[in-house]
Amino acid sequence: MASAYEVGDAVRGRLVLDDSWPRRWSATWCFDGAEVAWPVRDLSAVPLLSSQPVRRFTWRARQRHRPGLQFMVSTGRHHGFESLEEARLLLALDFVTVAEVLPQPFRLSFEHRDGRAEHIPDFLAVMPDGGRWLFDVRPRQLVKEDDELKFAAAQETAAAVGWRYTVVTGWRPHVHSGVDQMSAQRRPLQDPLGLQRELDAALGTEPVEFGQLVESTSLPAVARAQALHLLWHRRLGFDLSRPLSDCSRIWRSQRRAER
Repeated sequence: MASAYEVGDAVRGRLVLDDSWPRRWSATWCFDGAEVAWPVRDLSAVPLLSSQPVRRFTWRARQRHRPGLQFMVSTGRHHGFESLEEARLLLALDFVTVAEVLPQPFRLSFEHRDGRAEHIPDFLAVMPDGGRWLFDVRPRQLVKEDDELKFAAAQETAAAVGWRYTVVTGWRPHVHSGVDQMSAQRRPLQDPLGLQRELDAALGTEPVEFGQLVESTSLPAVARAQALHLLWHRRLGFDLSRPLSDCSRIWRSQRRAER
C-alpha cells in the first residue's frame, strides 16, 4: 500500500559493518524516565512493551510539521505522531491490525566512516504474530544525505535482530483515501436491524457495486455505515487502488467466508 524508500549499496557502504559492529552499536530505551542502553546484538532481550518514547512530542508556534494523537482500534488507545504523514501510517497499521505500536522507540547510536551518529526511528510495530516492524516516515522529496545514512543504519539494525524495516515515503494513489473512508466506521458497531446479514445475503459469487449492495437492504442509509464497518474489518473487500464510490466492486472476503 505504501511507497517505500530503498537504501542503496553506496549508502550502506558508508557504515562501519565489521564483525563486531552489533556489539559496538547501541540502542537506548526509556523505562520509567530512565534511559538504558543495549548493544544491537542484544535487542531481542529488550522488554520493549514496558518502554516509553525516548523523545517527547512537542508543540510550538510556527512549527512546520503537525503533531497530534491518533486513536487506534487495534491497541485501544491514542498514539503520538509528529506529522500528517506519520498519522497516515498509524491509520494504515490500524487497518492491517497490530498488537502494539511504539512511537520514538529508541535512540540508535551507530558508526560510519566519518565517526558516530544517532537516529531515532519513528515507530516500532508489534504484529499479531509477534513479529516486529520498524518504520521511518519521510516524504521522498525531503530525504537528505544524512537521512539516507540513518535509514541504512536502522535497516542493518533491524535485519540483525530479525525485524522488518520500511521507510514510508508516500502512498499509492487512492490507498489513503480509501482507508480513511472506511475508518469512519472502524469502532465497534451494533447491528440491531440485522443489516449485516442483509448485506451478506445480497452478495453472491460475483462482486456487486457498492451502491447496488446497500440499496438492496431494507435501510440503505444505515447499511452504508455497516458496509464500511465490514470493509474496515476485511469481512468485505474492494480494490484499494481505486477510489471508494458507489461504483466500487465489493466482494465477500475470505475472512467473511470463514466466519
